[in-house]
Amino acid sequence: SPPLATACPPRPRTSATMIELVAAAVVLAVIFGGSGIYKVNEGHVGVRWRAGALVDSLESPGLHWKLPFIDKHAEVLVQMQTDSVGNIACGTSGGVMVYFDRIEVVNRLDRNSVLKTIRDYGENYDKIWIFDKIHHEVNQFCSKHTLQEVYIDKFDQLDEQLQTALQASCSEYGTGIHISAVRVTKPRIPEAILKNYEKIEAEKTNMRIVQQRQQVVLQEAETESKKQQIEAQREKAVKEIGMDQQIMEQQKLAEMEAIKSEAETKKSKSKAEAEAYAIQKLAEANKQLLTPEYLTELLYKAISNNSKIYFGDSIPKMFADPALSLLGAGSEGKD
Repeated sequence: SPPLATACPPRPRTSATMIELVAAAVVLAVIFGGSGIYKVNEGHVGVRWRAGALVDSLESPGLHWKLPFIDKHAEVLVQMQTDSVGNIACGTSGGVMVYFDRIEVVNRLDRNSVLKTIRDYGENYDKIWIFDKIHHEVNQFCSKHTLQEVYIDKFDQLDEQLQTALQASCSEYGTGIHISAVRVTKPRIPEAILKNYEKIEAEKTNMRIVQQRQQVVLQEAETESKKQQIEAQREKAVKEIGMDQQIMEQQKLAEMEAIKSEAETKKSKSKAEAEAYAIQKLAEANKQLLTPEYLTELLYKAISNNSKIYFGDSIPKMFADPALSLLGAGSEGKD
């Protein structure tokens, strides 16, 4: 019989095993390393905890890496944000329960205060300083005021009071939280009370309508009265202006008459003075002209022009010297 073949031992696979192990290690390293990559979004900063301890550095927006299973990271919003606190129940000083469906708080955490605030109050810091604080302050407000004050009279002051109280607490403990605004919705009250308020509000509305109508009537009456006053003042002013014009015209006429009279007086005076001067000059001229010789000449002319004829013994005397005749007449009278 042919001899039996002997079995050869298998060849060792050391090289292949090493390659597989290296590949597996590379894959595990890639998976391990890739699981440590994380992203920080814009408007946020990143914080990390390593083995439970907060790392004293902030990470800016972008890609970052952490040690898987050892490091923990979180994003903290440093932009303006609005926290909405809902379903807040509170009791008034009179024991009536009211409910605020939503109160919105606009706030922002300062970037420089992120590490301190996260270290002191955790990444959910806003639960302590916003949500829980709103519940506390709203209950404080309600417990000090009546339903009328909470629902109507002082409701418009609640948002400012909440903002002031929140900011005071955040500033006192150095949280770096800035409260920009607080918006409060109208609270819900029991249905029966709400109906009474609605009825009262309807009556107030009717009263306001009546009052507004009265004001409109009064304003119309005042407007008409002012209109009449203005018209009367206008007529009075027109009359005064007319009277002033008449007075001015009369004054002007009087001034013109005075000027005219003065002118006429001066004219008459000048005329009289001229006439007197003419008479004076005429008299002076006549005095120089009416000499005895000139008068004798005039007498002869007058006699020669006379057409009558006289008869008698005295005719020759008519042609004598008039001066001698006058002298003779004077001497006869003396005798």
